[in-house]
Amino acid sequence: MEPFLLRKEQNGCGLLFIKNWLEKDSGLTAGFTSRLGGVSEPPFGSLNCGLHVQDSSSHVVNNRQLLAEALHAQLDDCTYAEQVHGNEVEVITKAHAGAGIHSREEAIQSKDAFVTNQTGIFLHALFADCVPLYFYDPIHRAIGLAHAGWKGTVLQIAKETIKAMQREYGSTPGKIVAAIGPSIQACCYEVDEVVLSKVREVMAELEIADDAGENSSIYEYSGNDKYKLSLQQLNRQIMIKAGIMPEHIEISSLCTSCRTDLFFSHRKESGKTGRMAAWIGLYE
Repeated sequence: MEPFLLRKEQNGCGLLFIKNWLEKDSGLTAGFTSRLGGVSEPPFGSLNCGLHVQDSSSHVVNNRQLLAEALHAQLDDCTYAEQVHGNEVEVITKAHAGAGIHSREEAIQSKDAFVTNQTGIFLHALFADCVPLYFYDPIHRAIGLAHAGWKGTVLQIAKETIKAMQREYGSTPGKIVAAIGPSIQACCYEVDEVVLSKVREVMAELEIADDAGENSSIYEYSGNDKYKLSLQQLNRQIMIKAGIMPEHIEISSLCTSCRTDLFFSHRKESGKTGRMAAWIGLYE
């Protein structure tokens, strides 16, 4: 069953919530925006949350405000970052509140993953095909969010986020639950031998078998030295190797490239498109 449930909010935003998580903890919010319900004009129509795509900055801030309102949060309690496809993790505190909401210069710089155990602060990361990774420790009430393109994935950003939660909050990997959000799926994600060689290196390092588990193939040859790659399954295996229980990982089947009616897709739309926001936060 698809773990991300689409819901139209009163202010018009189309948001996808991690249904099971919210049912278990009413003090938690986590999910993914669609492209629906904002004020941006084509090709950024309409809920574009990215300041770096040549959309009107006033439209983007307005969209971020609409998202905050839909989450019953204050925009000044949200954080945004300048993502660089790396694997560095920022520990977020109330001192970061408001980072990047109005400008890229004020954003958290050069980070792709974020963890916190503080309430009243809402972590955001931006996507248009890359894979959003969500982490929740219900025992210590700590949360994490990571942006995993192919580079971040092979740099094992999932493992780095889990390690940060262990270090900062005493989280036990076996108690953490995780979710892998809407993103470009193997059906639409073809890569060359250069990328695949990096994937194979990680798989060899972690002793990940390509046939690890039913229906979990990480890549397959598609001809002409190209491969269909599932970043979702690779991230899942990295999470498992880092100690998360397989049954604690939920994976969205929604493909951003197949569903441009619902999502922005950098690859499908030739780079001229908006950005979705993944978010996670703990209410006060």
